[in-house]
Amino acid sequence: MKKILAMVAAAGLVAVLLTACGGGKSADGQITIKFSHVVAPDAPKGKAAQKFKELVEEKTDGKVKVQVYPNGQLYGDNEEMEALQANNVQLISPSITKLVGFDPAFQIVDMPFLFRDSKHVQTFWNGKYGQELFDRLKKQNVQSLAVWENGFKQWVNSDKPLKKPEDFKGLKFRVQAGKVLEAQYKQLGAGAVAIPFNDTYTALQQGTVDGTENTFNNMETQKYQEVQKYMTVADFGRIDYVVLTNTEFWNSLPDDVKPKIEEAMKEATEYENSLADDLNQESYKKMKDAGVQVHVLTDAERKDFEKAFEPMYRNFEKVIGKEILEGARK
Repeated sequence: MKKILAMVAAAGLVAVLLTACGGGKSADGQITIKFSHVVAPDAPKGKAAQKFKELVEEKTDGKVKVQVYPNGQLYGDNEEMEALQANNVQLISPSITKLVGFDPAFQIVDMPFLFRDSKHVQTFWNGKYGQELFDRLKKQNVQSLAVWENGFKQWVNSDKPLKKPEDFKGLKFRVQAGKVLEAQYKQLGAGAVAIPFNDTYTALQQGTVDGTENTFNNMETQKYQEVQKYMTVADFGRIDYVVLTNTEFWNSLPDDVKPKIEEAMKEATEYENSLADDLNQESYKKMKDAGVQVHVLTDAERKDFEKAFEPMYRNFEKVIGKEILEGARK
C-alpha cells in the first residue's frame, strides 16, 4: 500500500513540475500561458505584455491565465528561444535581429534606409514577404503573432555634426553584432565595434568609440546625452520586436479560445506601437533640452546616404534574397 501511495505521489509531483515548466491545461480546464521577456515592466514591451495579459484574461473570462515574467526572470536573451521551442514558455518577444541565427535573410532588418516610416514597417512584416520570412520559423516549432515597434535608429557622436557620408570617415561606432552593421560603417569609411548594450555608456564616456546608433528612447534612458554632443536624426534603421509562440502549443488551443487571444494580441500591439512612438518623441525632446546639438537630414542629404549604401544592397541580395529585398524597398 505504501509503495502504491508513493507512486501516486511521485506521479502528482511530475504533473506539478510539468505544469510549472510550461503552459498547459489544468484539471478544471484553465489554460496557462507564460510570457517571458528581458526588459523592465515599465518599458513599452513590458507594458504591452501586461496589457496583453489583462486583455486575454478579460476576453476569456479567466479561462486563460497569462503569467508575465519581465527582466529575464525566467530566461535571458540567449536562452529564451530554446525555452520557447521546448514549450517551457509559450510567448517571448525578442528583437527581430535575434532571428538571424535561424535564417540569414532576417538581416534585412539592419539594412540602412530601407523603411520610410512606421506604416512601411508594418506593411512589410504583415505582407507577403514579411510573412514568408516568419513562416520559415515554423519548421523550428516557432511562429510569429505580431511585430511590436521600438522605433527608428539615429546617430549620436562626440566629434562633429554628421550631415553627409564623408563626415563618418575615420570615426568609430558602437553597434550590435552583425555583418550588415559592420558593412554599413565600412561603406562610410568608419569603424564598427560590437559592444554590449549595458557597456555602451562607459565606452562613449571613455572615448573607446566616437558614437553609436539607437532609438531616441534607448539613448535618452541610457543618458547618452551626458557624453555625446551631436545627434543626427536620420531614421536610417529599425529596432523592432517580434512576439513568438510555440507552434505545437498554439495549434493545441481550443477553437473558442484562440480567436480571443488573437484579438487581445492585436489590441496589445496597437497599444505598444503607440506607446513606443510617444516615448521616443518624449526622449527626443529631453535630449534636445539637455543641450545635444541636433541635425535633421534633409531629403537631399538622405538621398546622398542612400546612394552611398547602394553597393550594400547588391552585396546582400544573395543572403537576404533579391525578391524579398526589392519587395521591401517597393
